Amino acid sequence: MLIIGIGNILQKDDGLGVYAATYLHENYTFSQEVEIINGGVEGIHLLNVIEDNSHIVILDCLQLNDTPASIYAIPAKKISGYGLNNGGAHEIGILQCMDMMELQGKEIPETIVIGIIPALVTFEFGLSQELIDAFDGYISVVLQYLKKQGIAAKKCIKLTTLFDIMNKAKDPSGVML
Repeated sequence: MLIIGIGNILQKDDGLGVYAATYLHENYTFSQEVEIINGGVEGIHLLNVIEDNSHIVILDCLQLNDTPASIYAIPAKKISGYGLNNGGAHEIGILQCMDMMELQGKEIPETIVIGIIPALVTFEFGLSQELIDAFDGYISVVLQYLKKQGIAAKKCIKLTTLFDIMNKAKDPSGVML
């Protein structure tokens, strides 16, 4: 199982996936091998990682017409196939990587996107209050999905808070996942 946190921590709520991946990595142990990575804005650079895994959970914001902080768990197949260049002329995102694999006749990993609707995407660190308030619920959805896949999660004794993770992201010497 691979969990990839996607997003840009320099753009407020867009960084939610990265913060969530770091939170899971720092605060939980799992009953089976779970690799958690910060995919950030790597896009096409994640292609090899995607090809090497059979089951992937993507943590990200979703630009859907719904109330901010609404949480979705959507199989990637249902939102994939929108072309190779959804992110603009300079960006090929993770779902477009899967489209490329499909075009090459490669097996697509079982993938789910656990996303949340952002309240504010702007050039600023941190998360909006709406996403801060919804964060525990978001993590709970991820843990419930893992449990359905037969992977139990156990909280660590010493926890790193979401605020500690967001502050570490601001510090140039702070290492995020």
